[in-house]
Amino acid sequence: MRQYWKRIVASKWLLLGARVYLGLVFVIASWHKIMVPEIFALDVATYQFLPLWATNGFALVLPWVELLAGVMLILGLRARAAALLALCMMLSFILALLWALHLGLDMACGCFASQAATTEDPISWHTMVRDLVWFALALYVLTLDQARLGLDRIFLSRKVSL
Repeated sequence: MRQYWKRIVASKWLLLGARVYLGLVFVIASWHKIMVPEIFALDVATYQFLPLWATNGFALVLPWVELLAGVMLILGLRARAAALLALCMMLSFILALLWALHLGLDMACGCFASQAATTEDPISWHTMVRDLVWFALALYVLTLDQARLGLDRIFLSRKVSL
């Protein structure tokens, strides 16, 4: 029975689904941040987590890192490295959320929309649980993905045949 569950958990199709889902989350999350970085910079500043001098640079770089990690996860291109990147980002998002909740800030998450969308995505313990699930998915892909489905398999098999 134990082998059965181990085989299901390590299923290449389950891993593919987790990888693509997590990749889509990051691609979608990056979109509005790339389109309007000045609004995202305000969202970042509202968390009161970074020094003000680092806010603009962070708001300009993070969305592109999210997009890169998301696309890599979807395509299966260095998926474990992308999962590690996603894991680190999720950890930083969780810490920022904990900080904002500790301060009692009444604000939007800023994850998928700007501060103007406070009623659509307010920070809460629900947001924390959602981020913890995404953290767990990134950890799942990082630890179990063996490049069986995706571009890595194509590139790895090409190296072997040369």
